Amino acid sequence: MVEQPCQGAQKCQVSGFREGTGFEADDWVADEVPVALEFNGISHAVMLATPLDLAEFALGFALSEGIIDAPAELYAVDEELSELGITLKLNVASAAFARLKSRRRSLAGRTGCGLCGTESLNHVARDLPVLPDTAPISRLAVARAMSGIVALQALQQATGAVHAAAWCSPQGEVVCLREDVGRHNALDKLIGALALNKVNASTGFICVTSRASFEMVQKAASAGVPLLAAVSAPTALAIRTAQRLRMTLVGFARRQDLVVYSHEERLDMAACLGRTAPVEA
Repeated sequence: MVEQPCQGAQKCQVSGFREGTGFEADDWVADEVPVALEFNGISHAVMLATPLDLAEFALGFALSEGIIDAPAELYAVDEELSELGITLKLNVASAAFARLKSRRRSLAGRTGCGLCGTESLNHVARDLPVLPDTAPISRLAVARAMSGIVALQALQQATGAVHAAAWCSPQGEVVCLREDVGRHNALDKLIGALALNKVNASTGFICVTSRASFEMVQKAASAGVPLLAAVSAPTALAIRTAQRLRMTLVGFARRQDLVVYSHEERLDMAACLGRTAPVEA
């Protein structure tokens, strides 16, 4: 069990059995709080999230949901703490707010929430541009990235209860990683972090420690990411969306194994990664 203080977690006294022997100990459990997002004073969504990197979450959510078209349209984010949870008050440009009012969406919060509360089928699939051609990425770079994520998941190692989303270089180096109890939240935090740091997300790829749902594909595509690799399976709608947007979608990326579901041409399936450090077994 982790002894050091862990951000995004709380200590809890537990008891149980391991290998037939009873024990009592302190353990870390992941924080999960209601986080409300308000745009120009109007309530829009309530998500259950880990209360870390909330400014990045706010920006990433606004971008990946198409509420704003660029980070410059988000003027400020204020956090308000109450007994009920946290409210993120986003001040956005008037043009962005007008677009939002034209397609109001209410996301009743659940950790695994995707499209719950969407008011119209017309609001499900966004009209995103097709992703451009990019240089192929080695399958072993994907394997290296998935292996590297494990060591960087501090909150997961402490609690065993959170997902991660990571942006990786074409060589498989994990450059930026964010964690959250919700897989969509982790990806939004990552997208927000990339935008705040003015990273050209199209030059690398994203790995997620979850299944690849339709909305995960759509959010990654909104950031211009050409390849999404998931440790688990995609859904049929995610595959169709990736095919339409010309995204390379990879599932079951574990060790050096993977399954390619769309646009294999962007993935170099050769076994050699040049001089890049070997992937850990």
